[in-house]
Amino acid sequence: MLMGLTIKPHKLMQPLFINTTEQLNEFCEQITGSQWLAIDTEFLREKTYYPVFCLLQVSNGEVAACIDPLAIDDMSAMTDILYREDIVKVLHAAHQDLEIFYHLWQKIPYPVFDTQLAAAITGYGDQMGYGRLVEQMLNVKLAKTQSRTDWSARPLDQEQLQYALDDVIYLADIYLKLDSKIKKLGRQSWLEAEYEVFNTPATFQVSAEDAWTKVKGRQNLKGAQYAVLQKLAGWREKVAINSNRPRRWILKDEVLIDLSRRTPGNPGQLKKIRGLEEKTIAKNGSKLLELIQQGKSMPQEQWPVDDKSWVKLNRQQEVLADLLMCCLRIISVNHDITAAAIASRKDVEKLISGAFDTPLMQGWRRKIAGDTLVDVIDRRLLPCWQSDGTLQLCAVTSAG
Repeated sequence: MLMGLTIKPHKLMQPLFINTTEQLNEFCEQITGSQWLAIDTEFLREKTYYPVFCLLQVSNGEVAACIDPLAIDDMSAMTDILYREDIVKVLHAAHQDLEIFYHLWQKIPYPVFDTQLAAAITGYGDQMGYGRLVEQMLNVKLAKTQSRTDWSARPLDQEQLQYALDDVIYLADIYLKLDSKIKKLGRQSWLEAEYEVFNTPATFQVSAEDAWTKVKGRQNLKGAQYAVLQKLAGWREKVAINSNRPRRWILKDEVLIDLSRRTPGNPGQLKKIRGLEEKTIAKNGSKLLELIQQGKSMPQEQWPVDDKSWVKLNRQQEVLADLLMCCLRIISVNHDITAAAIASRKDVEKLISGAFDTPLMQGWRRKIAGDTLVDVIDRRLLPCWQSDGTLQLCAVTSAG
């Protein structure tokens, strides 16, 4: 245990487990007048394409509950509240939770407050995990004893319920602190721009045609190999959806990449692909060969383009990227925010190569950093050491 940190449940609340419609309706009556709700979910996805919704945790700062969606047939009292636009839904790293709600009920809760995003723009760190944020902001170290729990198993014991409940009890405390700080800094609009992504159904909709953009290792392909990958990944996505099985159970990413690179043309060549099982070849070998041929035959003007790719920098441009990363650090210090929350080195390298369709050149990031880095590239600004012992970006004089 770290000095000064406590490992204990929240003193104001005890675990409340709800597994009947009557209990749920009663709880919803208690929270119906809330201005905000802290929300979290527990789910399993190891053996399915879609997540299995196992537990819903909700707190308004006064009462809290673990709700069992596996046992309750009618969740309408909760969904009525979840989709009310006069109640802020507070989540940490909201994407996966919102994905569950969208696929279950075809709607996205709004408005939301994502404490991970809020922490990033208030100087606590980029991609901050929930436990670490609780530790940093509330001086409480949460137990990790249930991180590998099978949340679909019943009954859940008191330790499991308290572990799950802590995810919303402390989330409520964090929300109040972060919301106050964001308003003090005048950065509400920064978060609103981020939340537009959450409020877009396309964020959570699956496109088989674009499934290839999620395949790891695709950056090692080129030309027509991308067209083959698009065909193969699209087929895998459809099979995974229709069978509700994980993508990797259909074909692993590394197999897709190897098939796209080597483009086998007959069953014998398929057998030389490492990781491609014989039973898969027997069942789907003909289909794979057909898809590979379709990709190879695709006209060049129809080849997919990887938006994540960018021109490799030369040695002088690499030095410029180092300079811009230094400038980004200066900007981040001046705004009391981590540099990683503004942009990655890849974003900076894209800017150098002339790509302006990156988050760095949109919204608040462009306002505080993107345009400034362009000024550095165009030699209008350069870092300079100040007499007060700080490093700042200064205008380049005509003499310089």
